[in-house]
Amino acid sequence: MRCPFCAHEDSQVKDSRPSEDGAAIRRRRQCEGCGARFTTFERVHIRDLTVVKKDGKREPFDRAKLERAISHSCRKRDIDPAKVDQLISGVQRQMETMGDEVSSVKIGEAVMAGLKALDHVAYIRFASIYKDFSEPGDFAEIAERVEKEAIPPGHTKLL
Repeated sequence: MRCPFCAHEDSQVKDSRPSEDGAAIRRRRQCEGCGARFTTFERVHIRDLTVVKKDGKREPFDRAKLERAISHSCRKRDIDPAKVDQLISGVQRQMETMGDEVSSVKIGEAVMAGLKALDHVAYIRFASIYKDFSEPGDFAEIAERVEKEAIPPGHTKLL
């Protein structure tokens, strides 16, 4: 593994352990050139995915792009980072089981379903970008829908 600090070709693994969700192996490494320590993650890669965008363009699936979108929605929310990582890994695995090509719409729907179960505010934030909200009423409409779904049948909301 090339060192990210000095680009030396060799590093030594000092510690290996599974990540919290078991979907990756976390390795602590030390560069044999400069002595710097860094962490790498090894994940199962089922296949190379191609994302088909709404306009028909195709691009390789980028886990980092998915991480950025979900992290942006979860910013300043009290959400366990391990849960966010589980969501990202789950969406990626789900997409990999669908074949070599997957539509951006399917990815967006999977993220929305995961965020809805994880945190309602993060769900609404993601939906505002994904659904391209243009009016304040769009926010009110989805917030009302989320609130109705969050109240169990037979219960009334206390004011």
